[in-house]
Amino acid sequence: MNLDERIKQSEVRVFKPVFATNTNHYDTLHGGVAMHMMDEAAFMAATRFSRLPVVTVSSDKVNFTKPIPSGTIVEVVARVAELGRTSIKVGVDIFVEQMYNETRDLAIHGVLTFVALGEDKRPVAIREHLEQQMGI
Repeated sequence: MNLDERIKQSEVRVFKPVFATNTNHYDTLHGGVAMHMMDEAAFMAATRFSRLPVVTVSSDKVNFTKPIPSGTIVEVVARVAELGRTSIKVGVDIFVEQMYNETRDLAIHGVLTFVALGEDKRPVAIREHLEQQMGI
């Protein structure tokens, strides 16, 4: 398996309904809830890609371009975007979909960075790990 195939296989897609319990005073998805969804999906993509313990170390600019109202469905899509020595950048998109028609729009985009950790809780070289463990 090559690196591109591994990236493709590690993509994560999560669907969730947006209920009033996750909205703000404007009846739209609360930004903190959206960021939580993004971090979870990105964590899964980074873990599936590296098969190493990873921790979030930063989130780049998160663009909230479209409000996500209560009573809609969101799809959170996380894909490995860049591989560093010990880090993985994961791009995350949240799409909003109306429940009763075919409308689907990109609502939020961001990039989160994770660092892979060894048993000693210190950063480990991801590419070397993949080469040794999985033949990439």
